[in-house]
Amino acid sequence: MSTYFRQESLFDLQELYDLEPTQRFASVFSSVSIAPLLGVMGKKTSFGRPVECNYPAMIYSLMARMMENIVTMKDLIKRLQTDLRFKRDCGFFISEPVPSEASYSRMITKISESGVVETINQDIVTTAITEGAITNDTNVAIDATHIEARDQAPKKKTEKRNQQPKKRGRKPKAERNQWLKEKREKEESLPLYEKRIEAQLDVPYDTLHKEMPLTPRWGVKKNSESQNVWWFGYKVHLAVDTNSQMILHSMMSSGNLNDGKAAIPLLKGINHLFPRHKWSYAMMDAGYDYEPVYKQIHAMNRYSLIAYNKRREPEPVGFDRHFAPTCVREHSYRYDSFDPKYKTVKYTRPKECKDCPLAHDSLCQKVFKMKIETHLRRYSSPARGSKAWETLYKQRSSVERVNGYLKEHFPLDNIRHRTGQKAKAHVDMVTLIYNSMKLANFRLKTKQAQTAA
Repeated sequence: MSTYFRQESLFDLQELYDLEPTQRFASVFSSVSIAPLLGVMGKKTSFGRPVECNYPAMIYSLMARMMENIVTMKDLIKRLQTDLRFKRDCGFFISEPVPSEASYSRMITKISESGVVETINQDIVTTAITEGAITNDTNVAIDATHIEARDQAPKKKTEKRNQQPKKRGRKPKAERNQWLKEKREKEESLPLYEKRIEAQLDVPYDTLHKEMPLTPRWGVKKNSESQNVWWFGYKVHLAVDTNSQMILHSMMSSGNLNDGKAAIPLLKGINHLFPRHKWSYAMMDAGYDYEPVYKQIHAMNRYSLIAYNKRREPEPVGFDRHFAPTCVREHSYRYDSFDPKYKTVKYTRPKECKDCPLAHDSLCQKVFKMKIETHLRRYSSPARGSKAWETLYKQRSSVERVNGYLKEHFPLDNIRHRTGQKAKAHVDMVTLIYNSMKLANFRLKTKQAQTAA
């Protein structure tokens, strides 16, 4: 007799999707305060023609479009016209006419110019922290995903520039000093996100957020077969809570922005927006392996778990590939513990030293203690290569899981608007709907648990 096992769903919103549509919409809409959005839609003066659109229902229908993954605005209007139950769930009267595409377009333009969606999303995350959906004993995972733009990609220029041949040999001292001065002035005049990453360390979050480039650009990445894949559009950078898988902070940038240049703005944004939220580790892949990122995490009194990206660096003498000390016979020392008071990683003798004839020799040291401040890229808590490090680093998959959710169950990569400002409003709205559904699902689970008890 064969036995069948039902696999649990990896989609954390399954309880919410098991509800009837009316109950599901009501649960999500109740977790979002649309008052700031209505403030943007309202008239500034009492003059002029009266407002004829039902903006609350239009906002809820826009949210329902994200929840139902409706592709275009035309499909949304058709759904409102043919599905009376869906129309009522969104807040429209049955006898009320459905707004036109132009009305929705004007509303989206006002929302994108106001930037109020980010504020609402911050309120949802704050509520989640207050209610316990996001706990303090958690970590943060950061990653980026690409989305294509609606804008038409510019044609690549094929004309060759007539470059003058460079002079061979060393430059004279006066000419070199002048060249260094011009180079320094050119670097200082560059926009913030075209400078080196270390330039972001002393810049406040508001400036980093304001100067983020939003113009669609050509981006490139390696696929699973190590081949370059090009796209014209943007990048969405997410900082995700590893336990609840809620998005703590999100930013959108041009497609050609280096992933590492978005790490410091995300980290500063979490501390700026949610100063009372406590977390321990920041987890990222090798694309974020830059010294300034480690310095920012260390300055926030947190610990970094970032995959090491070996560049053109010589092999460290006396250390293995995980930077653990090695004995005379090149056996790696074992990670023992971490002292949070002195920020010190402790290594003990390898197992092979037990029967080694050099065990009692002065060349063989029993214990090594390394301060993580000596080299933030190499040393962390727990140490690289240890089982504890690998176990913790597995939590980084939560941000990849969220990226998959937003593209599979939500219209993250279905931008139907031109210009970066409207594209950013679309990304912010998707993030808002995802977080509100996570909060509604948490409340539903809590209510079911209390009922069962």
